[in-house]
Amino acid sequence: MWDPQQYLAFGDHRSRPFFDLLVRVGATEPRGVVDLGCGPGHLTGVLVQRWPGASVQALDSSPDMVAAACGRGIEATLGSVENWQPGEDTDVVITNAVLHWVPGHPALLAQWMRQLPAGAWLAIQVPGNFDAPSHRAIRQVAARGEWRDRLGRAGILEPHAVLDPAGYADVLADSGGAVDAWETTYLQRLTGDDPVLGWVAGTALRPVRDVLDDAEWREFAAQLAPLLRAAYPYRDDGTTWLPFRRVFPVAQKQ
Repeated sequence: MWDPQQYLAFGDHRSRPFFDLLVRVGATEPRGVVDLGCGPGHLTGVLVQRWPGASVQALDSSPDMVAAACGRGIEATLGSVENWQPGEDTDVVITNAVLHWVPGHPALLAQWMRQLPAGAWLAIQVPGNFDAPSHRAIRQVAARGEWRDRLGRAGILEPHAVLDPAGYADVLADSGGAVDAWETTYLQRLTGDDPVLGWVAGTALRPVRDVLDDAEWREFAAQLAPLLRAAYPYRDDGTTWLPFRRVFPVAQKQ
């Protein structure tokens, strides 16, 4: 289950890619704007501010996230991105750090691009770090005998969970979009005890946490923590660098 407070603990780092994505969307007076996978809604409010004349709607699959978004005054509903379809007045679609959880999402992007009205914008940001030391460590611990059977189908993400920028560009161009695609590696400065563990606990470890009870989760985290400390050592000032790659495709329907 998504935890809004855990997710927002790193709000600045998690929010920056959203703004880097949004700045490449050239819509001026869209009729409808949709935030797919809105999370706690703190960024959906930015869409309301940018396009005050638009109908801004939000969708998330987590009841807790939807409740948090509604508490911010966002028009958020519970649902899955797999079942969502654009309307005839959907002029901007934003999906930020969501689609890596959706198997086969490139086909979904192609479908949306074909369905969107002419001139509409589709903007996506997905993490591209699933072969990073953090995720290799998660898979290493999950493969141990005591966890293997429990976590074999937990949905731990593999390196092929997302495409590279060229892959997304091909998908969107072939389905009618004029594409701008790129990638960025952010060097994030984290603080506190086991900060990388805290970071992945809010995202990559969600499938693990959902499967394990409290005692099992504490044991899993205890086994993972030293691997993460070795991969991401503390600096002399007590901080830790976490490189984080993200992939950004943006397309306008022709």
